[in-house]
Amino acid sequence: MASRSNRPCTAQGDATARTRPLAGASSWLARNKGLAATHIAVLLFGLVGLFAKVVALPAVILVLGRTFFSSAFLGAYLAFKRQRFALDTRGDYALIVAAGVILALHWTSFMRSIQVSTVAVGTLTLATFPLFSAVLEPVLFHEKMRASDIVCALVMLAGVGCIVDDFSLAGSMAQGVLWGLLSAFTYALLSLANRKFSGNYPASLVSFYEQATATVVLLPALFILKPSFTAFDIGMLAIMGVVFTALAHTLFISGLRTVKVRTAGIITGLESVYGVIAALLFLGEVPGVREIIGGAIILAVALYSTLASTRSN
Repeated sequence: MASRSNRPCTAQGDATARTRPLAGASSWLARNKGLAATHIAVLLFGLVGLFAKVVALPAVILVLGRTFFSSAFLGAYLAFKRQRFALDTRGDYALIVAAGVILALHWTSFMRSIQVSTVAVGTLTLATFPLFSAVLEPVLFHEKMRASDIVCALVMLAGVGCIVDDFSLAGSMAQGVLWGLLSAFTYALLSLANRKFSGNYPASLVSFYEQATATVVLLPALFILKPSFTAFDIGMLAIMGVVFTALAHTLFISGLRTVKVRTAGIITGLESVYGVIAALLFLGEVPGVREIIGGAIILAVALYSTLASTRSN
């Protein structure tokens, strides 16, 4: 009888042991929703560079299509959820319009960087974004500048240096790097603006206003360049706008509610790794030894920053 009475207890103990890992994973996600959202967004961002190579349209038109479909989707979503569109102050309207202009410049320079060089160059020079945010964020938000953030950003820049070795100003590599650095700087400014908005407005509303503004800003290019669209082009622009922009951008902004811009910037280094891998698989851009070493450095720094952020939460 005693042995029989122990069996249910043993089974219950085994069941409890099996559920502990699941409970632990669920608990981690509950504590780090912002961190998880940031990582998913960066994965989607990392694949965007493929569109610059696959869709044969000027960079500014690519971004126009991206922001048009994204803002339309977000506007419909907000209307369906019956969320308010109004902002609190006139100053918020002015700042979010300015952020939309910066967004247009950021995405256009990013796409242009990839078009004149490679996916690796565009995504890896964008990874220098932490260098700008590590300086701008403490100044604008009156925070103490941490030496560890500067070190992480410099190590990541060293990783970029391992990959980009041809800086001849006449070459496509140099042009790609310069466009990529412009993209990185504007990305830093945009992320800092989004940090201010993330505590007051839903991420989807912030994304809608910024991308609708970018659409208006870029619209004249449609009449100046007069591009011709195929059904394939329109389909790709719609996918890029809805999945890789509306969803990804909203996730990234929502993550900034709990993740510092500097930490998010280091995590963004993974975007270049995803981009290089995707270019290898889908475009046949084979990375060399230098690209592999640089990507490994970037990945290591991103993982270190993620673990440090998790321990501090």
